[in-house]
Amino acid sequence: MTDSSQFITLNPTDSKDTRSGFGAGLLELGNSNPDVVALCADLTGSLKMGDFKNAHPDRFFQVGIAEANMMSMAAGMTIGGKIPFTGTFANFSTGRVYDQIRQSIAYSEKNVKICASHAGLTLGEDGATHQILEDIGMMKMLPNMTVICPADYEQTRQATLAIAELEGPVYLRFGRPKLPVFYKESAPFEIGTAQRLMEGDDVTIIATGYMVWEAIQAALTLKDQGINADVINMHTIKPLDAAAIIESATRTGKVVTAEEHQQLGGLGGSVAQVLSEYFPTPMRMVAVQDSFGESGTPKELMKKYGLTAESIVAKSLELIAL
Repeated sequence: MTDSSQFITLNPTDSKDTRSGFGAGLLELGNSNPDVVALCADLTGSLKMGDFKNAHPDRFFQVGIAEANMMSMAAGMTIGGKIPFTGTFANFSTGRVYDQIRQSIAYSEKNVKICASHAGLTLGEDGATHQILEDIGMMKMLPNMTVICPADYEQTRQATLAIAELEGPVYLRFGRPKLPVFYKESAPFEIGTAQRLMEGDDVTIIATGYMVWEAIQAALTLKDQGINADVINMHTIKPLDAAAIIESATRTGKVVTAEEHQQLGGLGGSVAQVLSEYFPTPMRMVAVQDSFGESGTPKELMKKYGLTAESIVAKSLELIAL
């Protein structure tokens, strides 16, 4: 685990959407690596792939609303040495094309980067049909698949650059709303290595994606109550940094996980599996409780479904009271 506390700011002045971090990283890759190609399923603007398209039109492929075809095309392109980045909403990147991913990409170990925006409840007003909350579970269960869920704009940019260097299929999950940019450009990023953002011995809070900032806010609230939380950004769900989980749990004896995903099959389940085998520890999970989403603003939905700093604080206090 990397100690990244010196690489974040607790008082960020800028907010950006993580999909823009993907767009910035993709353009950097296009400028530096001629083997990088991009495919999009009629959502160039939503995925922030326009700059890549304009800079490298010969390496951009607009496939239309034909996501299954896009995945098959991407798999084929790897045979010629290309590094394809596919882009569409998370629901269409996984649920709609699971067969193509399983057979043509994961099973065949093709070097395809599946880049998925508008994941989770924070997609907002588009409602339950678009708010996929099962994608992390679907992707992490596939052999050969790496699963990454970065925390802010800067980390999404870094993750986009990093996955181009990794041989094999990757699922990169990011979102639509603007979030505080709390990572500094100098922050390190290593696939499979968790990052400690705040240090404490009273409770461990392990979060991913959108929920990392909420975890930081929860830790600050707990600190005001004299409780010091160990805050870990588990940006890589697979391969999971088991050593980081065990190290922190052995010090605190209490673990809370937080994710914008179903409780079944997500980060919490992966953490529980590690702890049950190596260091059984009381834990709580902040996640969606076996439910579909609904239409509403991201803020309304996150509050209704309990994906907030307040929920993390409450779960932490439950464990401390045991």
